Amino acid sequence: MNDSLIVVSAASGALGRLVAGHLLARVSPGRIVAAVRDPGRASDLADRGIQVRRGDYDDLASLRAAFEGADRLLLISSPELDPARRVPQHLAAVKAAGDVGVGAIAYTSVLGADTSDSGVAEAHHATERAIVDSGLPYTLLRNPFYGEAFVNQGLRAAVAAGELTSGTGGRGLNTAFRADLAEAAANVLTQDGHLGRAYDLTGPLWTYPQLAETLTEVSGTAVAYREDADGVAGPLAWLHGQVRAGALETQTEDLSRVLGRPATSLREAVVGVLAP
Repeated sequence: MNDSLIVVSAASGALGRLVAGHLLARVSPGRIVAAVRDPGRASDLADRGIQVRRGDYDDLASLRAAFEGADRLLLISSPELDPARRVPQHLAAVKAAGDVGVGAIAYTSVLGADTSDSGVAEAHHATERAIVDSGLPYTLLRNPFYGEAFVNQGLRAAVAAGELTSGTGGRGLNTAFRADLAEAAANVLTQDGHLGRAYDLTGPLWTYPQLAETLTEVSGTAVAYREDADGVAGPLAWLHGQVRAGALETQTEDLSRVLGRPATSLREAVVGVLAP
């Protein structure tokens, strides 16, 4: 794999940059291509020796040019959330990959995309089907919700208040952290044995009451847990509702297997968040 050309689409995003960093530890920078909508936003990648090519999900010709010569392509899902725009973007990327003869494609999908064609999974379901139908060798990386949506600097306020609230009903969350998912993607791009597989990637199951206990342990300040579904607003209200309904409790060992190590634990993540 050290002589192969690896293309990462949407490489200027948070996940793409992390994947690029892991690839740099495995292959020479000249064998990595960052395909981005705006090359001007990827100067930091170019400074590290990575090839930067324009690859706009709304421009099929640019995708063909960006994917040319790729032995492996990581298709990172578009940041566009509206399926009416996201699906055509993804289908264009799959077509471009087929047109230029990409050796294999790995796609960042979402948990449940194999069984659901609606809601969060709608665009991913359509993209998975298109990849399988393309005849290209593939690996499907079905990611959960990012742990960073829940375990972040905002927890410092809970420590200061001595109380953590949520509307999750004490149900489990199978989130995984972006750094782990990026490392898993880099492994798939640089190792053999992953083609034809679909991985349901989940981190260790955790609950908000456990999070309160972990905050107490790590901070040295007592943090009580209180259930308060009405106190959660914005996008988190919907997410907490999904947790409360048990929708985030699917659990597999796929992530730790692809990583070759245990996925980041809740305690490790909390230590990172609360570190000075």
